[in-house]
Amino acid sequence: MMKPSLIQFGRRVITSSSSNCRLLSSASSNSKLFVAGLSWSVDEKSLKEAFSSFGEVSDVRIMYDKDSGRSRGFGFVNFTSEDEASSAKDAMDGKAFLGRPLKVSFALNKVHREPLTTRYFNKETTFDGSH
Repeated sequence: MMKPSLIQFGRRVITSSSSNCRLLSSASSNSKLFVAGLSWSVDEKSLKEAFSSFGEVSDVRIMYDKDSGRSRGFGFVNFTSEDEASSAKDAMDGKAFLGRPLKVSFALNKVHREPLTTRYFNKETTFDGSH
C-alpha cells in the first residue's frame, strides 16, 4: 500500500494515496482563522476579546476533548471581513496569549471527506504507514 502524501498549492492542500484523494481548500472568504497554542484556561469570551481589537468577530469556537471536557489547545475565530482577519493573523501570530505563543493561520475547509474504512487497516500496514 502506498503511503499517503500531502501536497500544498498556495492555500490548497491535497492529500492523496493510491485509493483516495481529498481536497482541502481555504475558506471561500479568508475571514476564518485557525488559532493554535491556546492555554487550557482560555475560553471563548477571552479569545474573542483578544481578537476583537482587529475588527468585528462574528464567531469563536474552541475545540474541547469529548471525554475530559478540556480544551484541545486550538480553536477558530471568524471575522466579518477578510481584511480584519488578515490584520489579526499578522498581529497575533507568534504573540503570547496567557503565557503561550499563538500560532495563527487562515483556516482550511474540508471540501470532500471520505469515510475511514477497514481497507486502511489491513495486516500489511501499521498505523504509522510503514509496511
